[in-house]
Amino acid sequence: MPDMSPALAKAPHGAHHIAPDIHGQNFHTLDRQFRELMSLYMDPGLLAQMTPHFDRLGALASGRLDELAQIADKHPPILQPRDRFGRDEDWIDYHPAYREMEKIAFEDFGMHAMSHRAGVLGMAEAAHPLVKYAITYLFVQAEFGLMCPVSVSDTSNFILKRYGSEPLKKLLLDRLLSQDPATMLKGTQFMTEKAGGSDVGAIETEAERIGVGPDDVERWKLYGQKWFCSHADADVAVMLARPRGAAPGTKGLGMFALPRRLEDGSRNSYRIVRLKDKLGTRSMASGEIVLDGATAYLVGDVNAGFKQMMDQVNLSRLSHGVRAASMMRRCLNEALAAARGRKAFGKATSDYPLMRRQLMKIMLPTEQALSMFAYSADTMGRANEGDREAANLLRILTPVYKFRACRDNIPVASQTLEVRGGIGYIEEWVTPRLVRDAQIGTLWEGTSNINALDVVQRAVGKSGGHKTLSAALKARYEASGALPGQYKGLLGATLDRVERFVEAVAADPKQEKRSRMAAGALYHATTAALLAWEGATLGAQGGDARRLLLSRLVIEQRLNAQDPLSLGEPGWEEEAIDLLLSDAPVPLAKATALLS
Repeated sequence: MPDMSPALAKAPHGAHHIAPDIHGQNFHTLDRQFRELMSLYMDPGLLAQMTPHFDRLGALASGRLDELAQIADKHPPILQPRDRFGRDEDWIDYHPAYREMEKIAFEDFGMHAMSHRAGVLGMAEAAHPLVKYAITYLFVQAEFGLMCPVSVSDTSNFILKRYGSEPLKKLLLDRLLSQDPATMLKGTQFMTEKAGGSDVGAIETEAERIGVGPDDVERWKLYGQKWFCSHADADVAVMLARPRGAAPGTKGLGMFALPRRLEDGSRNSYRIVRLKDKLGTRSMASGEIVLDGATAYLVGDVNAGFKQMMDQVNLSRLSHGVRAASMMRRCLNEALAAARGRKAFGKATSDYPLMRRQLMKIMLPTEQALSMFAYSADTMGRANEGDREAANLLRILTPVYKFRACRDNIPVASQTLEVRGGIGYIEEWVTPRLVRDAQIGTLWEGTSNINALDVVQRAVGKSGGHKTLSAALKARYEASGALPGQYKGLLGATLDRVERFVEAVAADPKQEKRSRMAAGALYHATTAALLAWEGATLGAQGGDARRLLLSRLVIEQRLNAQDPLSLGEPGWEEEAIDLLLSDAPVPLAKATALLS
């Protein structure tokens, strides 16, 4: 076979034509927008303390954790129903890759415990929500499935700390908050039944009181089935059941903590009868549970179980918003790497008008979700310190965020797969998993309809949360000396218009069909205001003001009416897209010039 000519040997050939992905690029150092927002929202001393941990996790997420996630996705857990003697000692076998990921999450980073006690990652007190959700954001860019066990362990700990009796806390809490694998207990929640998914009041599981044990913990027996139990073999499961003779609906539900093993080490009287064969989150075990007189501990007021459980639901909803922001960031970075690294017809695909438009459809919702993460976590921190206005604000932010970010994650993932091209459909790449895992955000902790109704009927209709939100946003950006007055006027008019719309939808039962539109409008108006304040503040500090441009794009593309058949295009938009698709920071003067 003749040797190739020197010119031919130097030309790209074979695998050289395949665009790279972002595996191996530290997800923390790669993400300037995340780093700048943390500098804006987080206390400087706390940020200095946490940055090495963020950097370490960013390296893990882009490297070893990314590899483990790919392996675990291909080797899902297996239920072993009986031991060799035929005893119903059901257990779940996990691939070693999953166990190694658990070690990173629970033992190394203490993700389940950090917001409940001091000592995790060297912190002198429990982690601020910005820290917890920053760790979540970096971790999920590699692995989404394991974040369900991490999140439900975290929220179970919250429930038991808030509502559990002192004897119950003594029995369980130290082990639930441990990072030592020899003593650690992991938590979960089992909610869904065949009769009751979104309609929680329809659940059929019954509870029968036994009495108070020698440890002063009140014990009950549970009978029934739970239909969709994620983290199916957790050590402790918080769940709702109806005490026999209690009222129907949600008012008659009590809350209970179900241990997998009793104090003497024996198995409790319930079985995992099947694991779900799921579209996504395949690394994590979801199953069906049959309760046959299983011993459980009463948590809190037996007549207030549903109200207590809603605290867990709201925490999980916020976590889902952050997870959606994380997956969209992975999508955006993968799409940029693919579009810049792939040549077609003589130039990079990122240089073509249609691809530029597609990349912007990925970028805009990604940056919106990041702003909502930072603002919501900051608000939660203030609420945790006793700020009642912040608590009211968080009440509306949570379902608004969960509703829209989780919905945006689905088209963002699909667009990213298309940017990668045909190999994006192949399971050797991360994109198929991103597409599959994106779907679950609109299902767990309430569908889009349930969250939209929560926004409109409760947060707006009953609590007037939209007014609290609008006032808080205006107070934030109005104080900025770097934001042009004319643009402040546009933001104010936008918020007022959305406020009137959601009020009208909430006031008229016939407008229930527009609840999703109302929830989405609140999200877009909120993120437009946040992006403007963030961009102006960062730009005034000499940083990147690009979020100002994103703010205007949100208003123009996600809130204003557009004629899809018009050939006209605002002159500023192409220049803005040039700046946004470049890695160079956008100067404040340049950004403000394009706002008018």
